[in-house]
Amino acid sequence: MLKIEYHGHSCVQLSDGEHSLIIDPFLSDNPVATADPDAIRVQHVLLTHAHADHIQNAAQIAKANDATLVAIHELATYMSWQGVKAQDMNIGGRLSLGYAEVQMVQAFHSSAIVNHETKEIIYGGMPAGFIIRWNGHTILHAGDTNLFLDMKLIGERNAIDLAFLPIGDLFTMGPEDAATAAEWLKAKQVVPVHYNTFELIKQDGAAFIELLKSRGIEGRALHPGEHLEL
Repeated sequence: MLKIEYHGHSCVQLSDGEHSLIIDPFLSDNPVATADPDAIRVQHVLLTHAHADHIQNAAQIAKANDATLVAIHELATYMSWQGVKAQDMNIGGRLSLGYAEVQMVQAFHSSAIVNHETKEIIYGGMPAGFIIRWNGHTILHAGDTNLFLDMKLIGERNAIDLAFLPIGDLFTMGPEDAATAAEWLKAKQVVPVHYNTFELIKQDGAAFIELLKSRGIEGRALHPGEHLEL
């Protein structure tokens, strides 16, 4: 059994009861998050890219848990400079966590750490998504991305049980493109992410689930703090 908990925005935590990992922890300044970053207990922190709304609590959680942070080379290196135990990897590569395997796949977006006070932008490496294979289940967290044709290849090569897809539009793909992505990925179940955190990315999660249903795809719109089990 895997417990999948949604913490809002793109933050997802997976657990089998003994081991746990968290993806893109953005909690402190997330107006819809219900989780306290100090209460998160994990062995690994996975980051899809370097934007603040995906890495805000990453170093804090990793240090508090003596957890290993996994990210693309440039971002992992930056995090290691913050005193975090980091494991770098790159797109296409696979990594064993001991209890699960992760593979980094491409995403189309941007990735940088932006310091508004110093007006400095630090390159964060390529954005990515993660395929996670755990206890016989295959889960895709697509990261921040648009629709791209190689999603068909990802779907052909992986039997995806659950896909987390962004639907917020403006900064990522919107609901229509996300529904097409779900078709191309051949995902058995889809959970929308990266929406309704802020007004600029406001979307109707229930309407997206109905759109998936019209295409024969199962979906579930989780509220922050809700979970599902595989």
